[in-house]
Amino acid sequence: MVDPEPAGSSIPFSVDDIARAAQRLAGVAHVTPELTSRTLDERCGAQVRLKAECFQRTGSFKFRGAYNAVASLEPDQRRQGVVTYSSGNHGQAVSLAASLHGVPAVVVMPEDAPAIKQAATAGYGAEVILYDRYSQSREAIGERLAAERGLTLIPPYNDWSVMAGQGTVALELFSNAPVDLLLVCVGGGGLISGSATVAKSHGDVRVVGVEPEAGDDVKQSLERGELVSIDPPRTIADGQQTTSPGDKTLAVILDRVDEIVLVSDAEIVAAMRFAFERLNVVLEPSGASALAALLSGRVDVAGLRVGVTLSGGNVDLDRFRELTAPGG
Repeated sequence: MVDPEPAGSSIPFSVDDIARAAQRLAGVAHVTPELTSRTLDERCGAQVRLKAECFQRTGSFKFRGAYNAVASLEPDQRRQGVVTYSSGNHGQAVSLAASLHGVPAVVVMPEDAPAIKQAATAGYGAEVILYDRYSQSREAIGERLAAERGLTLIPPYNDWSVMAGQGTVALELFSNAPVDLLLVCVGGGGLISGSATVAKSHGDVRVVGVEPEAGDDVKQSLERGELVSIDPPRTIADGQQTTSPGDKTLAVILDRVDEIVLVSDAEIVAAMRFAFERLNVVLEPSGASALAALLSGRVDVAGLRVGVTLSGGNVDLDRFRELTAPGG
């Protein structure tokens, strides 16, 4: 069980860390576009801005945290190399970030990860090691490889440097216009930890995370005030098939996140369709979950200025067709 820092205490993570990450990322990460839709605004009765991280390098927000983590390493750590475990997007991001620094990388990925994510991770230069997510522990494999090979482990979310990099998503969003409510896709909690830290530095901003119904570990953890672990969830949102938040991400979530809501796989698919048909944007299921919460009315947004993360767009073409086809 985690013993998170209580509200108002000295959690060693602030908006200053995120500002420093933004400096490291300047000229390397894309400043992603903010999309708007009159149809969406009218449907929700709100002013909505969609932060399109599907257009980030490697196709998701994960590049921000991975690059900041690799850039923050000591020279001797870089020479030895890095290892991580990931369902796909963080693995791709670490692989590219390591390549840009001339650093060897090893990525532990589930054998059922989308083929497009496995191929991209290998294509950026990493050694890919597959495992069975339902019978093996990726954390144990990553820690063993780090010890055996002298590699530095870069976790997908439970790391201050990773969280700081992810927070630059919100830093960009808030730099353009005020936000009353921020909707954030949640897996292990890195993106929402960084985003909530930025949001709360702007005053009374409500921060709401979104998980798939089958994978409600962060919602349970927030409501109970302690770390809750679940079995690997069966959901189309492969990037949100985490079994628990980390101790660092949970500490920030308990301190700075107001609520976690859940969406069904069917609602995620409806959001993917909406993004494709009305925004001309392809989203992977995990990347569409926050938009799904908005479209399905899981959060009251009437009259508010709303920011929404579209966190990634890495989905196989055949899988996208399968999910979004009529009756799919």
